[in-house]
Amino acid sequence: MAASTYDIAAEQGTNYAATLTYANSSGTAINITGYSARMQVRRSAGSSSAVLTLTNASGITLGGAAGTVAIAIPAAALAVVAAGNYVYDLELVSGAGVVTKLISGDFIVTGEVTR
Repeated sequence: MAASTYDIAAEQGTNYAATLTYANSSGTAINITGYSARMQVRRSAGSSSAVLTLTNASGITLGGAAGTVAIAIPAAALAVVAAGNYVYDLELVSGAGVVTKLISGDFIVTGEVTR
């Protein structure tokens, strides 16, 4: 399954939240019980360091049989990411170690004016 492209626009100093459902071509949710998740934001795909990293231990909540993946980035984490254009991807890893890229795209951070 090819990853979907989805661009994310986030604002410094605010919370970002989104939920998606991992589903098959018929729209039926795929059970992700026992999976882990990871997401990184980088200046470019070739950048050696990430400006933001989320896992199911911090920032990503997996919904098991419902197939949901909830992303929550707190305002404090976004406040330290410089305004600009980045790239990201979100991957699921099965208990057997099979990696599936769910979504990827641009991650655009706009600057905070009111502080």
